[in-house]
Amino acid sequence: MSNSDELDRRADTAVRAARAGAAIAGDAFRTSLDVETKNGKTDVVTRADREAQVAVIEAIRETYPDDPVVGEEDDELKAVPKSGPAWIVDPIDGTNNFVRGIRAFGTAVAAVVDGEPVGAAIVCPALDDEYRSGPDGAFRNDEPIAVSDCADPEAATVSPTFWWDFDHRDQYAAANREIVTRFGDMRRFGCAQLGLAMVASGALEGITTNLRANPWDTVAGVHAIRQAGGTVTDLEGERWRHDSEGLVASNGAVHDELLEAARGIDA
Repeated sequence: MSNSDELDRRADTAVRAARAGAAIAGDAFRTSLDVETKNGKTDVVTRADREAQVAVIEAIRETYPDDPVVGEEDDELKAVPKSGPAWIVDPIDGTNNFVRGIRAFGTAVAAVVDGEPVGAAIVCPALDDEYRSGPDGAFRNDEPIAVSDCADPEAATVSPTFWWDFDHRDQYAAANREIVTRFGDMRRFGCAQLGLAMVASGALEGITTNLRANPWDTVAGVHAIRQAGGTVTDLEGERWRHDSEGLVASNGAVHDELLEAARGIDA
């Protein structure tokens, strides 16, 4: 098997695994849920999260039985291996939306090699949207997608996607201030991977945070943005990786202004 064929195989496996998890999440949506908290009052988990993660991992293991898996729930790895192949899984990204009956949630799976994504999928069952990215580009429901061509910050829409803990709400306020004073409009969806996918599809011009985000909240969406022609950096303007400080993702045309906004959060 050629390297190209292997990359295609990994990208296809990511899609199949994300679909498996999303099927469980979709079936459980707007049913009676037992909700637990983890590290805070808004950090919630359900039985569906755990069952979806099991389904995702089982789908991966069918093709790659020995690859390590990095996952949000239970005893999976919490850090991406520096070398070799691995999988990054979020069984239900946007669990707070999920438990409130809000449709903005999805299952995200990314295949990485030496820490770099090579294929990914974000499946949002309640929205009937499936984003996938691989060697052949980025797609939504099998239609090619591309980032927005908007170059005017005052016409751009940006999201402060990641949540700040209660003891850092001054930074959340600063992020909102930076966005509303620099850009045309602002959105927050409560599902990081969906927000990143929206940048890839041109629905948003950018997403920004000064936080170091979890890989399961980011890597799949970052890959989609890059394959759709966008730019993703850290706070220094260097190419973003799963362990970077801050995340600045854009269509490229408004990236400099977005980078200044991200830097302004801690100013």
